Amino acid sequence: MLTPYLPYPPSSGGQVRSYNLIKHLSKHHDIYLVSLIKNDEEKKYQKDLLEYCKEIYVCKRSESPWTFSNIIKSVFGQYPFVVVRNFSPEAKQAVSIALERKAFDLIHAETFYIMPHIPQTKTPVFLVEQTIEYRVYQHYVSKLPLFIRPFFYFDIVKLKFWEQTFWKKAELVGAVSKDDERKMLELLPNLETTVIPNAAGEDLLNIYNGHKRVIKPIFLYQGNFSWLQNVEAARILIDTIFPSIKKHIPNARCVIAGQRAQEKLGDVVLSGVEIVDIPPSNVDTVIKVYKEASIFLAPIEGPGGTRLKILGAMAAGLPVISSPTGISGLDVHHNKNVIIAKKPEDFARKAVELLKNHTKYMTIRKNARSLIEEKYSWDTIASKLEKIYEQLIS
Repeated sequence: MLTPYLPYPPSSGGQVRSYNLIKHLSKHHDIYLVSLIKNDEEKKYQKDLLEYCKEIYVCKRSESPWTFSNIIKSVFGQYPFVVVRNFSPEAKQAVSIALERKAFDLIHAETFYIMPHIPQTKTPVFLVEQTIEYRVYQHYVSKLPLFIRPFFYFDIVKLKFWEQTFWKKAELVGAVSKDDERKMLELLPNLETTVIPNAAGEDLLNIYNGHKRVIKPIFLYQGNFSWLQNVEAARILIDTIFPSIKKHIPNARCVIAGQRAQEKLGDVVLSGVEIVDIPPSNVDTVIKVYKEASIFLAPIEGPGGTRLKILGAMAAGLPVISSPTGISGLDVHHNKNVIIAKKPEDFARKAVELLKNHTKYMTIRKNARSLIEEKYSWDTIASKLEKIYEQLIS
């Protein structure tokens, strides 16, 4: 298995996904893990994965994406920036040596931009796309001032080309939602695809309280703010949604928590808003903010993937009010296990209404928890993945 990050600690969405898959798959498979790291400090987390992996190779990529070398290579080279910044000569060598040493049944690659590390091989490659990257960047660039956009468009063209090129190099491509699979097939109608959804982090499953009562309303948004979609969603929450809620519920608080939150969002002077920085290794604080919150607000506009943060909130018994984009690809229903809001004013109104209607509040959270147990547990996802492995190998 190749991942563009070390899957521990399970603090960001991709890490939660890879860690839980490895943990469950290791019951029946020997896993050799190749992961990229940005600095030597991350090596200490290998010991937390050794229980599940036969061997682990951690390989350095550039610590900062914005190096002179990376910029020059992405401007004048064949690959887009996201591939250049995630490339590691050390990882390419580690994969080649491993393939020479052992006859592997399968290569599982998480994200297309890890694919340049895999040499020409007869070993089947299963590529899982956690999101369709070019669509994410396209959405971000569309929000930039007009005079800046042309500088980014060429990189998006390269990104779209190489993303599809690496899809075609794999025997099978996994999407995390039906929506993403449909977009892939619109681009490449003959592509062999399947869907491997995300699931809820097991730590959050354990904090569910069936008798929760709201005393002091706390609205939560949690994520890794290295990702553009999370910064955008947090700004909508701070600038428009929460001020409207505050007019109706003066004692309400809004907690925005996650990696690089303070750095990316800056100082917020709005009364009641708290920015909580969560270091990558601090899973306890993630659990704490979910446990204390009343409602999870997800005004996500950026496309792609399925949102582990939303599945986590549902697992923890935290009612979710989300944009249609935020729950895209999840098997959820409005007013049954989530509430869907299309505009900032809808978010504020529906949040206030939900807090006033205790019966509906409890129904939404109980239905959400039941859905997680039925469809979005890592045990279920790993079992589906094993069947796909068997088909590929045979």
